[in-house]
Amino acid sequence: MFLSRRAATACLSAGLVALPLPAFAGGFYLQEQSPKETGRALSGAGAAADDPSAIYFNPAAMTELPGAQLSAGVIALFATASQQNQGSNRTVPGLPGATVPVAGNSGGNPFDKLIPVPSFYVTGQVTDRLWIGAGVNAPFGLKLAYDEGFFGRYDSLHTDLKTYNMQGSAAYKLDDHFSIGGGVDVQYVKVTLTNALPQLTPLIAADGLAEVKGKDWSVGWHAGLFYTNGVTNIGISYRSGIDHSMTGTQTISGLQSLLAAQNGSTGVSAPLNLPDIVTAGFMHRLTPRLRALISARWYNWSVFKSIAITAGGRTSIKELDYRDSYSVSLGGEYDVNPALTLRAGTMFDRTPTNAQFLTTRVPDGDRAWLSAGATYNVSPNLALNLSYAHNFVEKATIIRPDTYYGGSPAATTVTTLSRTSGNADQIAASVTARF
Repeated sequence: MFLSRRAATACLSAGLVALPLPAFAGGFYLQEQSPKETGRALSGAGAAADDPSAIYFNPAAMTELPGAQLSAGVIALFATASQQNQGSNRTVPGLPGATVPVAGNSGGNPFDKLIPVPSFYVTGQVTDRLWIGAGVNAPFGLKLAYDEGFFGRYDSLHTDLKTYNMQGSAAYKLDDHFSIGGGVDVQYVKVTLTNALPQLTPLIAADGLAEVKGKDWSVGWHAGLFYTNGVTNIGISYRSGIDHSMTGTQTISGLQSLLAAQNGSTGVSAPLNLPDIVTAGFMHRLTPRLRALISARWYNWSVFKSIAITAGGRTSIKELDYRDSYSVSLGGEYDVNPALTLRAGTMFDRTPTNAQFLTTRVPDGDRAWLSAGATYNVSPNLALNLSYAHNFVEKATIIRPDTYYGGSPAATTVTTLSRTSGNADQIAASVTARF
């Protein structure tokens, strides 16, 4: 034995073991909320005001959409990521200073072959000054699963984070140049997370498993300002952060020997604070057919400091220490003729993750977009939008030490050392109908 049976049993029975709990991290905000905007790398966000999806980025911009309009679309994400073991290791209870390697495969590509991101928006002109609108989308999300036997399994195995956001908005045209808008967001979040658990001794081949499930409903709000003089559009908007208080269950299984007392299920609670978002956009008509666009967004990710999960009266904390982030987009579009518009754009999107607390849960890094798209007006009342974007994701080094069973003689530190890389492609399509 690597530690005294009596000492381990005493600590376990007294509840002094801090159970290891999986945490989700990284830039899991989904920029992809409009197939049309994807084609110009979101450079029209907040100011383009040419599609019902504009209400997500700036509700005041819907005053540029006459009559009733709707847009329904989907963005298909094709993401790849890889992990390379750089010497991951674990400590052994009872052997101070000793470490042994954590072996395993590279985990494969953890992302599904196809990740759909749907959206739906509708706007309606009530009077010559009042508009209303609604939208349904998925602004935050992440789904990945590493292969069985992944060397980083103690850090993460499976992640499934979904949000569904329902937005109701109204806008009022103050005069021919200025509009204001705002509304309410009702959001549902559902999370499933798993990771492997180290046994008391590395001589036990089979790992334990931790699984956490949680869900919650919460409410936020949004507001915006919009200006146009017919040649230039300027928009600025704000989406409030949404604070979730998730509840669910934690299940521990597969632990052996003196750790077997930890197996079982218990109720859990955990806060999830999602960031405020500020968007500023500018569009200028260089000629009757050619337009230049620029937008910038700021994300208050510093509200997301850690994951604190309370289970069985004990709270387990994983530090993440997110930083505020931003993205900047440039784009342009050209009307080839009344039926066809071509567009292109580029964007830099800084990751909110902190290099000191990177995790395989979200293999994230700074991103650069290159995108292109087109709109074909089938008739004055019907338009088809098609876009493509490639995302280059910066490589990063993960050095992630996590302590399991802390506060007891069974305390084990697993240090995940990995070099992560990846990229993503997007193919987006939507239909816009005007009535």
